[in-house]
Amino acid sequence: MKLKAITIENFRAYKEPTTINFSDLTTIIGRNDIGKSTILEALEIFFNNKNIKIDKFDSNIDCDHDQVSFTLEFIDLPQELTLDAGAPTSLKDEYLLSPDETLIIKRVYDCSKISPSDETFIIANHPTAKGIGDLLQLKEAELQKEMKAKNLAGPLKGNPAMRSALRETVDDLELQEVEIQVSKAKEDGKKIWEQIDSRLPMFALFQSDRASKDTDGEVQNPMKGAVATAIAEAKQQIEEIQKIVREKSEEIAKLTHEALTEIDPDLASSLTPKFTPPTTAKWTGLFSLGMDTDGNIPLNKRGSGVRRLILVSFFKAEAERKLLSSDKANLIYAIEEPETSQHPSNQRILIDAFKEISQSPTCQVILTTHSPGLAGDLPAESIRFIDSKNKGDTPVIKQDTDVFGEVAEALGLTPDSRVKVLVCVEGPTDVIAMKELSRALNEHNPDLPNLKTDTRFAFVSLGGGTLKHWVNENYLKDLNIPETHIYDADVATYQASVDAVNGRKDGLGSWARLTLKHEIESYLHMDAITGAYNDVQIQVDDHPGADGKGVAKIFGEAFSVARGFDVPMSPNTSKRYLSKAFEHMTAEQIQERDPDGEVTDWFTKMERLAQ
Repeated sequence: MKLKAITIENFRAYKEPTTINFSDLTTIIGRNDIGKSTILEALEIFFNNKNIKIDKFDSNIDCDHDQVSFTLEFIDLPQELTLDAGAPTSLKDEYLLSPDETLIIKRVYDCSKISPSDETFIIANHPTAKGIGDLLQLKEAELQKEMKAKNLAGPLKGNPAMRSALRETVDDLELQEVEIQVSKAKEDGKKIWEQIDSRLPMFALFQSDRASKDTDGEVQNPMKGAVATAIAEAKQQIEEIQKIVREKSEEIAKLTHEALTEIDPDLASSLTPKFTPPTTAKWTGLFSLGMDTDGNIPLNKRGSGVRRLILVSFFKAEAERKLLSSDKANLIYAIEEPETSQHPSNQRILIDAFKEISQSPTCQVILTTHSPGLAGDLPAESIRFIDSKNKGDTPVIKQDTDVFGEVAEALGLTPDSRVKVLVCVEGPTDVIAMKELSRALNEHNPDLPNLKTDTRFAFVSLGGGTLKHWVNENYLKDLNIPETHIYDADVATYQASVDAVNGRKDGLGSWARLTLKHEIESYLHMDAITGAYNDVQIQVDDHPGADGKGVAKIFGEAFSVARGFDVPMSPNTSKRYLSKAFEHMTAEQIQERDPDGEVTDWFTKMERLAQ
């Protein structure tokens, strides 16, 4: 399950219902005390209510009631839920989804109490017809009674099948959006909620400014995140343990029941064993993982800079591990101001780690930041800008290209005067490819530019881009900076753009090219792919064969088989994973894959423009 959005209502500054959408990588930007951390803390309360707990002072002071609510929307849902006796069902079959077939869970907290209580609801397009709306709360015997009353000859075993048969007797289910109480649900309603709850993503919050206490492990020690990750990835084994404990405990209960029957049959008839497995949060709380530094000094007793370096290392290691993992456990990493106490070089390492983690099919990353350098290198589509016109107003959350000017102004982003050439490509994976190809050729011939380190060149990713590049593109137009455009040959319509650039008469020398091979990945050497993924071996061809499959698609299929994925990776995901192979390219491999020197010619022309 992946988080699509959260709606916050009556929580601190968010008096009115306010929604923020999430992607695989989400960056929250805004001035101090505007409500960035509030969003992360709302998620922490929803998922864990542990390091940050809801309290009676969390409701908005200007609101006329004390009910705080967090409503989360999820996608990538489990296709099947299995109840007792192997009775399969699904969220869709039980009408527990929204009209968009997403899962919406709402938690309401009563902050009128010293220790706020909470209730959980599923908001769904659910049947409301008489006698149909509450079927999830009925026992097997009650469902059987309803079946007989309607003269249904269907199965009298298997609650999902009986509910389905009963619903079919109604011409109009009268579907309406309703709030279904699940925290106090009974029968299958309770069982379904327990399965949903166990499948919610693990949420790990790393904050920037907590007091250094031994008990504050989640904040001060990123290894607490390692425990949460391990618990999430051991979910199958944990469920097996719970199954064994359940069977053994129910066996003991059954023997106790039989013994009681011999003593008092009347009392024994009302004795029913009920097994309640521990929640994921309780499993996580059973374990702790410390880390001592030099001199046996605990990590959480070191300075903030050292702790943040460990944080950098944690995310770098996790990015590499996740990239090579086929694990399906969903994780959300929320990091507040990751640039705190970090040298710019470490910030760049963090950026790369966040991007790589978010590319895993099972991970999401949420950031807050004030840093122009950090925000400038993050994908533009990840930006969420928080603003408020007047003090006391509910903050407004904006996204998409219409907010980039406001973000640039808020963070102080300005064009970089060092930039002499704009390198325009299709998307982020093309940026990686161009940087690594230039790096490899520069190591062999220093007269060619290394686009990874040369500040004279700025990339403009036309298919997505980053905030920094958007600012440069818009502001540098007036500075008359030449452009180079390199597009894959696999899209026929790009030729018109190439012709338009080459036809300019601005005297700047801008130029454009289509790749002679099918796509930028076609320039990879098979040894570079093996260097990145030693369990994946494919043939790299210049153009697709009769099956029409390009290099990225072939790689995605081979990688999915090697890692045991149930479904092959999407083309975009395949390109992201395959882009790591460019890091292993050498000048010799480029020469072997491009004997006519097309790639070298690109960078030679770029260097001439820069001079």
